[in-house]
Amino acid sequence: MTTNAELYARRIAAIPKGVINGLQVFAARAENAELWDIEGRRYIDFAAGIAVCNTGHRHPKVVAAVEAQLKAFTHTAFQVMPYEGYIALAERLNALAPIDGPAKTIFFNTGAEAVENAVKIARAATGRTGIIAFSGAFHGRTLMTTALTGKVAPYKKLFGTLPGEIWRVPFPVPQYGVSVEDSLKMLDSILRTDADPERVAAIIVEPVQGEGGFHIAPPELLKALRKVCDTHGILLIADEVQTGFARTGKMFAVEHSGIAPDLMTMAKALGGGFPIAGVVGRAEIMDSVDGGGLGSTYGGAPLSCAASLAVLDVIAEEGLVARAAAIGERMRSRFTQWSQRNDLLPVTNVRGLGAMNAFDLPDAAAVKAVTTKAFEGGLILISCGVYGESLRFLPPLTISDALIDEGLDVLEKALVL
Repeated sequence: MTTNAELYARRIAAIPKGVINGLQVFAARAENAELWDIEGRRYIDFAAGIAVCNTGHRHPKVVAAVEAQLKAFTHTAFQVMPYEGYIALAERLNALAPIDGPAKTIFFNTGAEAVENAVKIARAATGRTGIIAFSGAFHGRTLMTTALTGKVAPYKKLFGTLPGEIWRVPFPVPQYGVSVEDSLKMLDSILRTDADPERVAAIIVEPVQGEGGFHIAPPELLKALRKVCDTHGILLIADEVQTGFARTGKMFAVEHSGIAPDLMTMAKALGGGFPIAGVVGRAEIMDSVDGGGLGSTYGGAPLSCAASLAVLDVIAEEGLVARAAAIGERMRSRFTQWSQRNDLLPVTNVRGLGAMNAFDLPDAAAVKAVTTKAFEGGLILISCGVYGESLRFLPPLTISDALIDEGLDVLEKALVL
C-alpha cells in the first residue's frame, strides 16, 4: 500500500511549490462530511473543499445526475453544439438571483474566470474601464483578479506589473480600526481625487470576505455602495463565489442586505464538487457584449450542469438555507463559550453568517498550531485573514449535529493551553 509519506515525496518531485497543500495526507474516499486518507484514517471535514461541498461529499442525487449525464455525452462545447442542461441551469439561476428585472447567466470554469468576465461585461456595458475593490478582498489568481485581490503575499509577490485603473477602499473591520464611515469617506475621496466617476465601470465587493478573514459587509455599507453606483452609473458586482448557495443562511449572502447587485459571480458550491462558475446579471447588461466576446471551451460542461441542477434540488428539498442558519447558531454558541474561558488560547472576534463562521486567535503561529493539533485529532480546518490570524469554518450543510459536536470537541482540545 502507498503511504501518505511516499505520495507526498512524489508530489514534491512532480508538482511546483507555487501550489501549496494544507495537509500532507491524501484523500482516498469521502462521504457527506467525512473523509478518509489512503492509510484509512478518518477525518471530520470542516472545510468542504473551501465551501464547494455545501451538499456534502458525493450526495446521492448529485452522483445519480452525473452518472445519467455521463451515459449520454460528456462534451460538445456549448458554442459548437448546445445542450439543454446549460439552458435549464441558467433559467434556474436567473429565477433565484437577487437581480432586479430579467436576468441572464453565462457559465465558466472557476471563480476567478467568473470575476474576470464580470469585469469584461461591466466594461462593455458602461464603456468605462476603472474598477474599485476593497482591501482584504480575494477575487482570484489571474492577472486581473490578482490586481483586484487586496493582499500582496502570496498573491501578488513576484508577478510584476498588474492591470491598472484599479482603486482600493479599506474594508470595514472593527478590529482593524476601520468603520463603515471610514470606508465610505475613502470611497468618496477616491471619486473626488483619483478616479473620475464617469470612468469607473464597477465596484466589486464580497458580501462576506473569504480569504480576507470572513468579515461581513455591513448592510449599511452595501446600501451605500448601491446608492453611489446609482448616482454615478457605476455597476455593482457582488462576488458570491464563496458565499453562495445557502452557505450564509440565504441562497446568496447579498440578500442579507436587501440590495440588488447588477452582476453577481458564482462558483464553488454550485457544482457540488464539479468545476463550474458563472456570471448572472441584468439582461441588458449581460447582452452588451457582441457574439463571440464571451465563452469558454469547458464552461458549463454537461457533467457540471447536471451536478449543479441536482445541487439546487438538494438545497430546496433538504432545506439547506435554514440548515445553514442552524449550523451557524450551534457553532457560534460554542465559540462564544470558549471566548469566555481562560484555560484556552484566547478566542476573539467570533463572527459569521449562517454556516460561514470564523474567530481569531492571537496570531498566525497560534492558528497553525491549533490546525495541526486538530488535524492530529481527526478534524480538517483551514485558516484565513489578512494576518493569518483567523480560523474559518465551512462544514457541509448536510452535516449532522452529532458530527458538528464531535468536531468541536476535537477543536476544543486543540485550543487548551
